[in-house]
Amino acid sequence: MVFGVLCAAALVLSGIGIGTVGATVIGMSRLAGVREASAVPTGAGSAPGADMPMSGSKHPAPGPRDPVPPPPRPRPPAAALGVEAVDAPRGAGAGALLVGVHVPGPGHAAGLVRGDTVVVFGGARVGSAAELALQVGRARPGRTVTLTVRHQSGARQVLAARPGVVT
Repeated sequence: MVFGVLCAAALVLSGIGIGTVGATVIGMSRLAGVREASAVPTGAGSAPGADMPMSGSKHPAPGPRDPVPPPPRPRPPAAALGVEAVDAPRGAGAGALLVGVHVPGPGHAAGLVRGDTVVVFGGARVGSAAELALQVGRARPGRTVTLTVRHQSGARQVLAARPGVVT
């Protein structure tokens, strides 16, 4: 017990949090899943280990006639506004209530503040935080989009934002 507390304190003081360790574990398990999915089953009529490479790896060496799959195409970068949102309360109307605006960030540069409710993004009505995330994800980073917000005072304002790239 004491050893565990000391290890946790050392990790926290060195800047490595539990989330970092969890992300590493999740990343490694996903890597293992990718490796298992890419394994080629051995033929039923072949001798055991006949198609295995000499290095002792579990994966067979590609044969001369086996096509090499092309490398996966990189995904386009995802757009981000640098805001945190939740569903707006039902009585206040539909939209995404901003509970956090990252400084610096595209949302802050556009004039968004904590407490604003995004009701329209890029011409599409926003009914929830999930819809806002979907619309922002469809936006092209670096391209200006218009959004309509309802401030805490009830006033509406049209703003121009330029979503950035998630890194």
